[in-house]
Amino acid sequence: MKKIFTLLVLAMIMPATNLFAQVSVDNVDTASEAVVFDNSMKQGDVSVDIDSEAKRRAERILLRQERNTVDFTANLHGSLTAFSKSWQAAGDNTITVLANLNFLHTYKHGRFTLTNTAAAKFGYNNTKIDLNGEQRGVWFKNVDEIALSTSPQWALVKNWSYGANVKFRTQFARGYEARGDKQLGNQRVSNFMTPGYLDASLGFTYILPSERFPLKVNLAPIAMSATYRIDQGTSKDYGVAAPLRQKYEGGLSVQLDFDKTWGKNGWLRYRTTAYSFYGWITGLSSKTISDIAPTLRWENTFDIKATKYISTQIYVQLYYNKAEYQKLQLQSMLSVGLTYTFKNK
Repeated sequence: MKKIFTLLVLAMIMPATNLFAQVSVDNVDTASEAVVFDNSMKQGDVSVDIDSEAKRRAERILLRQERNTVDFTANLHGSLTAFSKSWQAAGDNTITVLANLNFLHTYKHGRFTLTNTAAAKFGYNNTKIDLNGEQRGVWFKNVDEIALSTSPQWALVKNWSYGANVKFRTQFARGYEARGDKQLGNQRVSNFMTPGYLDASLGFTYILPSERFPLKVNLAPIAMSATYRIDQGTSKDYGVAAPLRQKYEGGLSVQLDFDKTWGKNGWLRYRTTAYSFYGWITGLSSKTISDIAPTLRWENTFDIKATKYISTQIYVQLYYNKAEYQKLQLQSMLSVGLTYTFKNK
């Protein structure tokens, strides 16, 4: 018991006792040096507002698409007829190729509208003809035309605008009256810019406010019609007698335009343009006044799509120009072949 009591007394005394220790540290003399940090990295502002830049780019693209409308159509039609030498009935081997290009561009910004069109038609036939007693297959053209136009317009009031219309027409290659004229060296009938036509007018345009009947009427009290005959070696003068190479007429003009597509996939499209010019003063280039020569040109085009890339086209044109020919001229054409259409809207 005494040992236990003694241990308890020692345990109670030890926590109350302070413990001390002494530690000696030697003085260390160190030289102070300046520390310089070397930063070799180039500094620059690399912050880019990617979201805003992409947004602005997308807005510019949408704005261009909103202001610009493009409609492009290309057709390649043709036919081939071939007979063997043993064929029981008479027949000639023939090849027909016809290419059509139609381009329409419309730009709108505020009250201003600019419409540009371009059309080209060119067709070639190859058939056998008799040349000086020899049967030969020759190529000759049967369709040939280039047509360009531009029309800047400014909105005036609802459905009405004022502006100008400029149109130009000619053909690509030489034309002959008969199939063998070229091979026989006979005189040509037409050539590039022979004839060539330039029509310009200032006036007002009315657009019918109906989607079912999209008709546009242009009334131009101030108009000019020019006829060119650059190649004076042609058998026809087109109302431009030598030595003149061009003729200018002043007058008024009226033009009607209609373009409508039917069906969900646009299987039928009808386009028509009727243009009439009535000259009240002629011979402006020679400073002489001659007879009044009214002009009428009415074009009709039917595009019928069988599939996305196969279509049938019917084209009919009525043309009357008193200065060139006293009778009404008619051209009609039916063709089937490949087609390609592009629209951005």
